[in-house]
Amino acid sequence: MQLPSNSFKAALRAGRLQIGLWVGLANAYVTELLAGTGFDWLALDAEHGPNDPRTILTQLQAMAPYPAHGVVRTPSSDVALIKQYLDIGAQTLLVPMVESAEQAARIVAATRYPPQGIRGVGSALARASRWNQVSDYLQHCAQEICVLVQVESTAGMQALPSIATTEGVDGVFFGPADLAASMGLLGSTTDQRVQDAIAHGIKTVRSTGKAAGVLSTDLTLARKYSELGALFVAVGVDTTLLIRAAKDLRAAFHDVAVASEPSAPRRS
Repeated sequence: MQLPSNSFKAALRAGRLQIGLWVGLANAYVTELLAGTGFDWLALDAEHGPNDPRTILTQLQAMAPYPAHGVVRTPSSDVALIKQYLDIGAQTLLVPMVESAEQAARIVAATRYPPQGIRGVGSALARASRWNQVSDYLQHCAQEICVLVQVESTAGMQALPSIATTEGVDGVFFGPADLAASMGLLGSTTDQRVQDAIAHGIKTVRSTGKAAGVLSTDLTLARKYSELGALFVAVGVDTTLLIRAAKDLRAAFHDVAVASEPSAPRRS
């Protein structure tokens, strides 16, 4: 049995733009539905979505027949959690709240077996190795693991050059919401100061030869980020899409509902 290739990592290395969708509903049926809609990658969110290794596992299994790639956002940079998500078969991890090169290096180490890293060896129990049925999994799995770190604070932005150049980091993702909050601009992701910081961040990451990524549900901004050089751009969120579509559909029948209301009884 062969080691599965990481099409997402290969695309980033080749400089091909990857358009993604954020998935937070934590349901394999929903994820499978979205996996067939043409996006290059789906972000399975275990930081803010109600996910854990079991729910992420079912979603990765549901996505397996489709070309969309699963990017798992972990709750934190905890080494034990990183090990669990890798063992269930995640090949691309997005780790939040990274603020230093030392933290980035430890995250990379958590994805590598000794002596290169500190990942615990449990491949006989791991879906990633197909329970030791993948030939030489231990020796070659690192080449298909993609490590993305999320920079979303002023401290992280200050350390960005050293974070981006950390060996083993494949890309840097910018979180506009947390970055805005860190800058004292909570809820103001479109503020020019936030946008300037992200634009500078994308340029900095690209100058190191690494991939830059970002999420924006504003399609104009999403296009701008890709034009600036971002290579993995998420352009929507499943919960937002569902709420928007439901509200729009209900609003389309507002006039019908008003017209059908019974008239007030006439007074004699």
